[in-house]
Amino acid sequence: MNILSIQSWVAYGHVGNASAVFPLQRLGAEVWAVNTVQFSNHTGYGAWRGQVFGAPLVRDCLRGIAERGVLPRCDAVLTGYMGDAAIGEAILETVAEVKAANPAALWCCDPVLGDDESGIYVRPGIPEFFRERALPLADIATPNRFELEWLTGGKVTDLESAKAAVTALQAMGPRCVLLTSLALPDMPPGRIGMLAAEGGKFFRVTTPELPISVNGAGDAIAALFLFHRLQSGDVATALSKACSSIFGLLRRTAEAGSREILLVAAQEEFVAPSQVFEAESC
Repeated sequence: MNILSIQSWVAYGHVGNASAVFPLQRLGAEVWAVNTVQFSNHTGYGAWRGQVFGAPLVRDCLRGIAERGVLPRCDAVLTGYMGDAAIGEAILETVAEVKAANPAALWCCDPVLGDDESGIYVRPGIPEFFRERALPLADIATPNRFELEWLTGGKVTDLESAKAAVTALQAMGPRCVLLTSLALPDMPPGRIGMLAAEGGKFFRVTTPELPISVNGAGDAIAALFLFHRLQSGDVATALSKACSSIFGLLRRTAEAGSREILLVAAQEEFVAPSQVFEAESC
């Protein structure tokens, strides 16, 4: 399996490609990583060094990969935090090339916009790019609840409204949607979940909510969900395996009291999760 991953990079810690690449490699995928930013650490620390790469550099790297003649062997494109809206054009061009070379290839678009705590935290133009240009062409989308609400204009307050918002997003383009960070009134206290949909079917997984607040877990979730969806062809299987692995990773991180997800120390969770959470039809 070959996955082209276009995301941010940090030298210290794990977000963007620094969160997505290793789990994919641990599962046996080849990852062609192109970085959209190079930061010392993620911005959650309040201070960081580095720079956002310009669209010409990103486009040049993507062109070089295409010139190797490998795009017919690319099974999927994974995109996340862009840094600058102009990079989006390079991504669209590359996705079009990949799909021309391999019509079976999938584009998994993680529309990184923001969250409840910070609101929109990306540069101007990026939210509109995701909504108007990227998602209409994507095969898979992996928003959190905040991002889903912004993209669709609908409020998620219970399971039915969550399903309605996911359906609205599917109508915009992506046939498969994974909704993360989902806490609903009908869940038992202390539980959090994910909802996935494809082909008119909905599946949900809930896990204990851990006492932890870290960056980068969403990037790992998108990568794992894409891998298992490619491997199994089944959205329920992909949801169960991705959720189980992420729970194990976050449990290990919480137990250690770490501010960064323990991506390397907990790597066995990607291959054989210590606890399996089955996806239930809903």
